[in-house]
Amino acid sequence: MKATIHRLLKLISGWVLVLLGIIGWFLPVIPGTLFVLLGLALLSTQSEWVREKIEALLDSLRARFPRQAHRLQSLKEGLVSRIRKEGSP
Repeated sequence: MKATIHRLLKLISGWVLVLLGIIGWFLPVIPGTLFVLLGLALLSTQSEWVREKIEALLDSLRARFPRQAHRLQSLKEGLVSRIRKEGSP
């Protein structure tokens, strides 16, 4: 019962964030892309279909912008290594 409510809350909040993001694309006050990405990230934990679509989108972006993808990957690796160093005793 508790897991069902938790899943339902994640789905509702994910779709609300996506909806806010779509509204934000038309209104200059709300950062639309940020809300869409947050909503999709939240929904991807609950839906295999959304996860597949996000992976396909990321793959196409990596193919279209390889230089930026490489820079983001190296930034990610640097951040992960820094976090691991800080976390170790």
